[in-house]
Order: sequence, then structure tokens, then C-alpha cells
Amino acid sequence: MGQNRRDFLGLGATLLASAGLGASLKAQEHDHGGHGEHSSPKRQLTMVEDPKRVLSPATVITPHEGKNYNPVVTLNGWTLPYEMKEGVKEFHLIAEPVVREFSPGMVVNCWGYNGTSPGPTIEAVEGDRVRLIVTNKLPEHTTIHWHGLILPNGMDGVGGLTQPQIAPGETFVYEFTLVQSGTFMYHPHADEMVQMAMGAMGMFVIHPKNPKEHRVDRDFCFMLASYDIAPGTYTPNPSTMTEFNLWTFNSRVFPGIDSMNVRVGDRVRIRVGNLTMTNHPIHMHGHTFEVTCTDGGWVPKSARWPEVTTDVAVGQMRAIEFVAKHEGDWSIHCHKSHHTMGPMGHQVPNMIGVKQDDLAEKISDLLPDYMYMPMGKNGMAEMSDMAEMGMALPENTLPMMSGQGPFGPIEMGGMFTLVKVRKNQPKGDYSDPGWYQHPSGTVAEKR
Repeated sequence: MGQNRRDFLGLGATLLASAGLGASLKAQEHDHGGHGEHSSPKRQLTMVEDPKRVLSPATVITPHEGKNYNPVVTLNGWTLPYEMKEGVKEFHLIAEPVVREFSPGMVVNCWGYNGTSPGPTIEAVEGDRVRLIVTNKLPEHTTIHWHGLILPNGMDGVGGLTQPQIAPGETFVYEFTLVQSGTFMYHPHADEMVQMAMGAMGMFVIHPKNPKEHRVDRDFCFMLASYDIAPGTYTPNPSTMTEFNLWTFNSRVFPGIDSMNVRVGDRVRIRVGNLTMTNHPIHMHGHTFEVTCTDGGWVPKSARWPEVTTDVAVGQMRAIEFVAKHEGDWSIHCHKSHHTMGPMGHQVPNMIGVKQDDLAEKISDLLPDYMYMPMGKNGMAEMSDMAEMGMALPENTLPMMSGQGPFGPIEMGGMFTLVKVRKNQPKGDYSDPGWYQHPSGTVAEKR
């Protein structure tokens, strides 16, 4: 099948438009002042110092000692520390621009809290009195809404409705008693479209007052977040409504997302919060699980059922639980295929079946500065092959599909990671055990 003149001209127009957009965004790639140029003339934005350049750490394990609960493990993140002051747990949050590494080879200008995006997980116990001191170092006003928490109306964090906006440079104090347990979130309730599109959000986990309730051996959590970052640029486009091109677990994309490592026999909980603009069917391989907690609280045992996929809608939180019975490296991912791919900002026609041996060369002659990355004639797997061969990519851009496994390219990206189950993992040691060593005769082979 060849490519006719009309198709080629249409493709050229698409590429020219894409190149113009890319150039426009590239010019703004180091503009950390937010979307001031898109704001109403009445809005005053205060510029701030350079954002914190904190690259993504490895997952931090909170020590268990001295706690009557099993601390959560935030994928590629950490838990916010607190101080006890006259019986109140006092937390400090700083809303600020940050630079987040999504995966080696790509860093993004985000907004977040305490040097990271999403912000650190807030962790406390039902019945605790908490004081949350919030300082705004963003270039515009903000608030924090405690998504799903039952609290006094004046602490709900809706700017203009339940409180004044927190202007740049100001500090506000939220204080209330935690009257429930479960999985919750926090995020701005001011200029939400921009601030959440830039990554301002985080998890809020409240453990049951009775430490014997809902006990697990391993307790993980992560946020689902989406971004529109054109290839070759650094800053998300906050005006995007639904056409996002990058999908993340805790603002990390595979293969840059840590695995969840457990021992055979562990009861495992995975908490997921969704602040993207679409739903995500989260699917796990190798085990069945039950949804044990929703945004409204714990699900009674009589109302649970086994499944392998649970849909997490916009604004929802879900906690799933299972007993790790089967050894192996088991995938867990969103089951929307384009959510398990890297940046997809290449608006070109469907090229399946099209002979395009010299197409990239011809386009390069017309547009020397444009990096054309076509869909392969036989499918997207060719993109993974080209990435493995070291094909040049636009600056600060990841391949659509990547990740090297023990048998070759994994061909994934975006919302994808692994649950690694081992029977010989030393007790208390949850470091990455490496790739699973399959027993003889248990791997599919070529006949």
C-alpha cells in the first residue's frame, strides 16, 4: 500500500501545526511562573525564586518502630513528618514549584508540596487532632481541600466559599480532629484546572484507631496523575481538557516506577487515588483481589467479591487487598492501552500498512528541525525496537514504549509497574529482589 499525495499533504499540515505548537511550548519550557500569560488581567501573579530541583527519590520506607500501625509505602515518594505539640500532630506543607523526574531522561516543571509532586503522603490515626500549616510559595493564590475527610465546614479548603484564598507568601492553618479512617487525598480548590494539571496533589491516609482492624503486612499507595507535555518541552500545558499524552503513577512513568516487593503469604493493600480527568481500570496479573476501602470508608466483608480489575473514576480512591500466594514478577497497570505508553504527542495519520521507507527523510528535508517519529508499518512495537537501537528523540522526551526485561523489551510505559512476590525474601527485607528466576519448564518456549 502506498501513500497518496492528499495523505502526504495532510500529514505535512499536521506536522507544521505540531511543529508550531512545539516551538511555542519550547519557548516557555523554563517559565516557572505558571500560566500568567493566560490569566485574567485582574489577576496578579507574584514571581517566586527558582523551583526546588528535587529529583525523584527511591521509595522511602517509614520505620515501623514506635507506631501502632504499619506505615504506608508511597511509590517513589515519602511520608510527611510531624511534631507533637500539646497533643496535636503538627504538619507543615509548602505549596511550591518543583522539578520532578518522571523517569531517567525526562524532568518536568511541576507544582507540588515540600519539594515533590505529588506532595508527601500525610499519615495519621483516627481520633488524632491534626494541625496542617500551609505556606504558599506558588506564583498565584491557592488553598488545600482535604478530599473525602469529614471535618468542620470552615476547614474544607474551598477558596472563596469556606475560606479566603491563600495569597502568595501567606501561611494558613487548618486544624481538626480525624473522625474516620481510610484512604483520602489533598489538592487545591483554587484554579484547579491549572494547579492539578501542574501536579499539586497528594495522599492522606488515616489508620483505624483500633490497631487490630484492617491489618496488612504491606501497605502501598500512589496517585494517578495525567499531563500534557509536548515532545521536546518541560512544562505541562494546563489548558488541556482531556487530550493528555502522559499518564503516571505518582508522577513517574515506567520503567521509572519502583516495584512493590512482597513475601509469599503477605497480606497486601494497594491504595490508589485518581485526580486525572478520566477513569482508570487498574488491572493486576497473577492474583485476584478485593476492594476493601472506597472514598466513603471500609467495605464490609459481606459486600466484597474477587476480581482482577477495578475501575477508579475521577476523584475516587480505592484500596485493594490480596494475599500474595504466587511467586513471580506480576504486572499491575491501567488497562487502557494508551495509558501504558510514553509521550504521545505525534499527531499523524494511521500508518499501519503504509510503506514509509523514505518518509522520515522527506519530512526532514521539508522540516529540518522537526523530529518525525511515525507509527511503524507493522505496529507500535517498531518504536520499541528503534528505542533499543538508540534512535534520537526530541530533547527531554521518553520513548513511547520502553523497559528492558529478562527476556527482552517489555514495551510498556506510563501507568505500569510490577508486584514482585518472593518466598525466599528475608523477613523484614523488602528491597528489590531482581528478576524472578523461573523454575525449569515453567516458561513458554518456541517450538
